[in-house]
Amino acid sequence: MVNRIINSGKRKRAVARASLEEGTGRVWLNGKDYKNLSFFDKLKIEEPLRLAESVLGKLNFDARITVKGGGEKGQIEAARIALTKSILDFSKSKELTKVVLEYDRSLIVADVRRKEANKPGDSKARSRRQKSYR
Repeated sequence: MVNRIINSGKRKRAVARASLEEGTGRVWLNGKDYKNLSFFDKLKIEEPLRLAESVLGKLNFDARITVKGGGEKGQIEAARIALTKSILDFSKSKELTKVVLEYDRSLIVADVRRKEANKPGDSKARSRRQKSYR
């Protein structure tokens, strides 16, 4: 039986699911190699991989990440949260968990902020329409 870890991550409306299994360190995002992403998006996905490599040495897993919903940047953030959580579960390393938390807590803990709801009788959450009389 193959050792497989599945975790999820969320950012705004984007939801990512990361599946890790033993392999050679390759990462796919929605069926494409993550190295084909734009420069800064690629760096964001590489952060958890580099932290894991610094503590564990050679990466011995392959990751497949699927992301749905949200925008482009929200999907990248959700993917890196799912990837980090999966790596931590796969390695079971307390030292790696400590290193990740010291580096950036948002790699594990999702940002729970959401868009504020529109108020009744208005089309926006905060600003009111100006009155043209009085």
